[in-house]
Amino acid sequence: MADMLKLAAEKRTEFGKGAARRARMAEKIPAVIYGHGADPQHVLLPGHETMMALKHSNALMNVEWDGDKQMVLVKDIQRHPVKRTIAHVDLLIVRKGEEVTVDVPVHVMGEPFPGTVAVTEHTTLSVLAEATHIPEWLQVSVEGLGEGERITAGDVTLPAGCELMTDPDSTVVTISVPRGAISEEEEEAAEEANEVAADAEADSE
Repeated sequence: MADMLKLAAEKRTEFGKGAARRARMAEKIPAVIYGHGADPQHVLLPGHETMMALKHSNALMNVEWDGDKQMVLVKDIQRHPVKRTIAHVDLLIVRKGEEVTVDVPVHVMGEPFPGTVAVTEHTTLSVLAEATHIPEWLQVSVEGLGEGERITAGDVTLPAGCELMTDPDSTVVTISVPRGAISEEEEEAAEEANEVAADAEADSE
């Protein structure tokens, strides 16, 4: 596992819209740290470092504040409805060796049969994994698959130590022909019909 990101946080003492605005101006992100029976701790995280960490799904970090240090997993991110900036982060305390249930993004790779498209039905899959070995994504290949074929959650290969929590019969990707698309044979038949109609019209003149 790569080196875990360390964030130096500070205890949050002000609350409300005004306090949140002042935090944003200071490039800080409000967060709450909870779990393992501990009282929730409200902190401010360094803006730039936190935003970089949150580019990765299920980011795992070591957060230090007021002499305390916790390994945490990002569980929820609230964003501004218009600006999409990060407004608040929920962090769950985890321990090494502890198993957690997380939603892992699905990455679709490859190209299906020409003339078809891969339609993603599930963008994430729920898996049970050890906290320090959560996969960043799950790879699904649609290379060469034809119309009507599908990949279910149970078909997806999981890394060692991961257990699928999503219903294995759930469809992840289906292969279909785009609506309005026609085959070469249908296109040729249509052209032939147009030519016949044009010849008939010319003969009647």
